[in-house]
Amino acid sequence: MITRLKDRDSLVLVGSVLGLGVLLWLMSAPLAMLPAPVGPAADQFSAGALMTIQLTLVSGISGLVLGVLAALGKLSHLPPLRWLADFYVWVIRGTPLLLQILFVYFALPEISPKLQLNEFWTAVIALSMNVGAYNAEAIRAGINAVPTGQVEAARSLGLSKFYTFLDVTLPQAVRISLPPLASNLIALLKDSSLAYAIGVVELSMVSSRVQASSFQPFPVFITVAAVYLALTTTFTQFAGALERKLAVGKR
Repeated sequence: MITRLKDRDSLVLVGSVLGLGVLLWLMSAPLAMLPAPVGPAADQFSAGALMTIQLTLVSGISGLVLGVLAALGKLSHLPPLRWLADFYVWVIRGTPLLLQILFVYFALPEISPKLQLNEFWTAVIALSMNVGAYNAEAIRAGINAVPTGQVEAARSLGLSKFYTFLDVTLPQAVRISLPPLASNLIALLKDSSLAYAIGVVELSMVSSRVQASSFQPFPVFITVAAVYLALTTTFTQFAGALERKLAVGKR
């Protein structure tokens, strides 16, 4: 039974990745068959979806690293590190994402001209910092949920603090934190639509342009909603299969 579950979840994991690739590759074909204004702009919708995925994946990976570092800072015995991590999480979770994107785009270059970045990397930095703050709380809860007996056993076997954390604590903390981390990633995919505010040509920017040129908002918004639903469904299936696979391993 467990073997069948592993096999089924492995197929779902591989199928989700392949499905996402096929979806992005062939998206323009069915959209091109739709009447105006969607059909003539099929390539724009496909390119916008690809940009949305790029923003989500790059920001998601960066946000996971930031989340681990911030979680370690919040659990640190050194007060300055703990205060810095608390301040980061407090500020990011207490301010709107749109304000954070605009701050990185407009204010950081005023503080330091060397921080002048293009629109894509500006959005990546803001989205990474935002999702990193939420990941930090999820990972911190996961680290606290790891039984201390396992840490003590690893230390008694001669593992250093670093390898005990890397080989024992972190894998279990990530597995425990996987459901909220998956929810944060799916929320990130939808939140990436705010990157349109600084000119990133993702799905929301494409829909705004097509709607403005055609004055037909209904088919445009329905199309964009359908694309987002397809993308979030693929991410949800992948996260669900990964969660079940790790849970099976836990048994």
